[in-house]
Amino acid sequence: MNAQRVIAELRELASRTGTADGAQRLAWGPVWRDAREWFRGKVAELGLRVDTDAAGNNWVTLPGTSPKTVIVGSHLDSVPNGGWLDGALGVMAALEALRMHVATQPPVTLKLVDWADEEGARFGRSLLGSAAAAGSLKIDDVRELKDRQGTRLVDALAENGVVLDQMLDAHRALKTIDAGAYLELHIEQGPVLESMQKSTGVVLGTFGVERHMLRFTGQAAHSGSTPIPMRRDAFLAAAQTALECREIAKRHSKPGAGVVCTVGIVNVEPKIVTAVPGVCEISLDQRALDPHVLAAMLRDAHDASDRAARDNNVAVEWRDLWKINPRPFDPALVQLCEDAVREETGEAPRLPSGPLHDAAEMVPHMPVVMMFAYSSNGLSHCKEEDTPREHLERTICAFLRLVQKTVQHVAHNEERKGREGRKETTGL
Repeated sequence: MNAQRVIAELRELASRTGTADGAQRLAWGPVWRDAREWFRGKVAELGLRVDTDAAGNNWVTLPGTSPKTVIVGSHLDSVPNGGWLDGALGVMAALEALRMHVATQPPVTLKLVDWADEEGARFGRSLLGSAAAAGSLKIDDVRELKDRQGTRLVDALAENGVVLDQMLDAHRALKTIDAGAYLELHIEQGPVLESMQKSTGVVLGTFGVERHMLRFTGQAAHSGSTPIPMRRDAFLAAAQTALECREIAKRHSKPGAGVVCTVGIVNVEPKIVTAVPGVCEISLDQRALDPHVLAAMLRDAHDASDRAARDNNVAVEWRDLWKINPRPFDPALVQLCEDAVREETGEAPRLPSGPLHDAAEMVPHMPVVMMFAYSSNGLSHCKEEDTPREHLERTICAFLRLVQKTVQHVAHNEERKGREGRKETTGL
């Protein structure tokens, strides 16, 4: 286990692909391609090669004595002006895991994956490569996407050798892998581990998400001549709903598996100082690990918006934006992860993931678990993103322990199945 080497390579990557404003590895762009070419060189040093699937995901295979496979990975792409650890930590730790096993053939096959366009920062569709591999990507939903400069996604993909209508071939390729586990290391991107002063966390799963736009329609009126009791103020109805949704999240929150709710967009019309707002549109993003809790939060939010509309004599309409079901991780792998973290750090706090990760797309297809590293000040997606070195070293070592444990766990399961199969064949 060489955590220092992982950190040194992360610093090398940051120096190569970042500026004073942070990481610039925007998916499908030249800096991202340079990062991948640099990574290809690191892989070549191990005598291995990088293969790219139809969705642009990069794969490295270390054959084992069994085709049963443990997959480790994350993503090299970043948001503009992003951090040095987000995504890249998981890829470089996965490379170190391959180094640990390359000298002697492992009992199961190891595959490293660098997912393409996890962030969705350029075209707005997160988890693009992993969704294609998982088969959940709807091609027509992304066909017309453009970036802020007007470049079409289909053209950016073509520039990188990816054909949009062939991206789901990556799903057929994934199905040929006899996957026994998927492991991903990531920074927490939140303040929980720091508040606990713990280096490393065991991730229980990724939150489900309900995302909607709410449009409140009242009547614009002069702000000086319209008495408050006679107003139909759309903004006040929206604000009342937003405050109530915060209370809804608090009511449904559980220790160790909290829920969150965010209103991130507020659009008001006519947007002038001297007019009562006649229209107000807000976004609502609700997340929870428990699907029943998420459904209850959504019902409560509908009730809250209806009350706010009545109280302010306005109408409300809901428009669906996006949803994903909660993705709990595999209990056996969660326990292995806890054992690895505890052996390295002494304690192993469990927590859910509010942000989505490529790991979520793998849950329907194989056992999955994630490990989190402490994030300084809870910051991510910015140049200030960091993890103190001592916490980072402990977490990398804990993850490498997890890889070792998982390789043995999957190999043991295969041996047990083989013994049971032989007994059935011989009738013993």
